[in-house]
Amino acid sequence: MNSFKETRDFILLCYDQGILNDEELLVLYEQYKSPSLDLPYSSYPLFDLDDMEDDECLAEFRVKKRDIAALAEALQIPDWISCNQRSKAEGTEALCMLLKRFAYPCRYSDMVPRFARPVPVMSMVTNEMLDYIYTVHSHRIINWNPAVLNPQALQTYAQVISQRGSPLQTCFGFGDGTVRPIARPDNNQRIVYNGHKRVHALKFQSLALPNGLIGHLYGPVEGRRHDAGMLWDSQLLQSLQMFAFNLHGQPMCIYGDPAYPLRIHLQAPFRNGVLTPQMQAYNSAMSEVRSSVEWLFGDVINYFKFLDFKKNLKIGLSSVGKMYVVCALLRNALTCLYGNQTSEFFELHPPSLQDYFA
Repeated sequence: MNSFKETRDFILLCYDQGILNDEELLVLYEQYKSPSLDLPYSSYPLFDLDDMEDDECLAEFRVKKRDIAALAEALQIPDWISCNQRSKAEGTEALCMLLKRFAYPCRYSDMVPRFARPVPVMSMVTNEMLDYIYTVHSHRIINWNPAVLNPQALQTYAQVISQRGSPLQTCFGFGDGTVRPIARPDNNQRIVYNGHKRVHALKFQSLALPNGLIGHLYGPVEGRRHDAGMLWDSQLLQSLQMFAFNLHGQPMCIYGDPAYPLRIHLQAPFRNGVLTPQMQAYNSAMSEVRSSVEWLFGDVINYFKFLDFKKNLKIGLSSVGKMYVVCALLRNALTCLYGNQTSEFFELHPPSLQDYFA
């Protein structure tokens, strides 16, 4: 089957030979116009990571050039990524496509000079890579992960949080929900409308650890859901009751906002009624260390700014929830490589990239 370009070239040849008149030329040429932007991708050099400078890699992919191979190995990226219509891309190239797509709200056409591929092919390769990372590695962040949430680690987390001024000696992390704006959907708008933020949105719940990692992530849920309802649906409380103990069997807890209920494994600030000076001091001290959870939410968006461009986040047309989960997982990978503000604040190094994805 001929391509749109070959067909249009044939139409022009017929017109040049007098087979078609002016009116027939206009009708046929418009009819066989490509629905995709016709870019001269073949005029650009093929993607070669070795030809890029270190600063270019960090700016475009959020990863230093020397670490891209290590990231691909840790993520177990296959040598080749194949699409349904038989397009193929080398594994590292496909990973770089995904990173560049999420690093900033760019169009696929803006990526043509870098990867020298047609827009539809880049779209399919990026989606295949997104699906692959989610399928293979999402359990590390959406389920209880013993690699970073074992009794020894929980005890260490509680110690460093206490050293930063927490009066709660058994607190090993902080839970909170975040509202991520999306494009207004055509249908069921009220379901995803968040009245507090006054935006159409999806919500996620995360557990922030003092080593800078997101230990647990739940979502997406509809923007109108309450944090307490999201907590119950996430099964996080059940996981805490089963696994949140230190080496001596003492129950450990996370600290949340006032919307959360009080449990042995879930603490919240004093609220309602008249607060004594001691209660106010407790709330203030816990609020200072709890700010780390907001830093992690900010890290995900600051490093993958595509998630902050709500006009491109259209549920039903793209996997918006899956994008956020994968970006949170990639943010954990970057934390393992370079640390972040949270790990520096608590002076606790995250695990190595190899240990986290082992």
